[in-house]
Amino acid sequence: MTARIAFQGEPGAYSHQACHDARPEMEALACRTFEDAIEAVRDGSAELAMLPVENSTFGRVADIHALLPASGLHIVDEAFVRVHINLLALPGTPLERIDRAMSHTMLLGQCRNFLRAHGIQRVTGADTAGSARHVAEAGDPSLAALAGDLAAEIYGLEILARHIEDQSTNTTRFLVMSREPDLSRRGDHGMMTTLVFRLRSIPAGLYKALGGFATNGVNMTKLESYMVGGNFQVVQFYADIEGHPEDPPVKLALEELDYFTDSLTILGVYPAHPHRLEG
Repeated sequence: MTARIAFQGEPGAYSHQACHDARPEMEALACRTFEDAIEAVRDGSAELAMLPVENSTFGRVADIHALLPASGLHIVDEAFVRVHINLLALPGTPLERIDRAMSHTMLLGQCRNFLRAHGIQRVTGADTAGSARHVAEAGDPSLAALAGDLAAEIYGLEILARHIEDQSTNTTRFLVMSREPDLSRRGDHGMMTTLVFRLRSIPAGLYKALGGFATNGVNMTKLESYMVGGNFQVVQFYADIEGHPEDPPVKLALEELDYFTDSLTILGVYPAHPHRLEG
């Protein structure tokens, strides 16, 4: 039986593309929500889940930071997908025939220049892959979809224009989640550790808690705060750091962090993706 990797969205979505690129040997399992994708791993329906965590243009993906600590899953890899946007239409349709394009609101906003130049009106769809499916089923040659290559392949649409996004660097970062952690690997491009923590209620707590990373030379690539349970008084921090918890500098930094926190949880230890070396 082929191992499966769960993702949120319809077949052909960019999360599906991430599964296809990072785990081509696995069967991708489409799920309605992020919670469903997580549950598919927990109940054994899938071995892994592919979850988007942040986008270079729009920032963090809503709800993910809150879902990860409670998921019971562990990060075992990261993946990056360059968000290339194509104009998809029924086969044989000339570009001049298109007067409307459907997609998720975010993608429509990323192709303003192209759509304006060709006089194409924007139509809001539920998501990218769903818009491609709608175009294929509607049979209207004047209606196109904005989506990726995989959506065109799945729904039998023709790519009329490739890479029409306004920004050439738009990239989404994904986390690969598993039921069990894997602390044995060492990546060719270094290691990443992701953690969440809550500070003790002391003056300058965050400053003191992060001091160990500076004094031990550990690079923190991401730090975000968010409320827990809608309570302004309960703030949790999400952080990505370079290195492995067994590395002496990281071990010392985490020990110092632990002293200033009420809770500290490592969500995953995984190889750094080579995309981090680009640009």
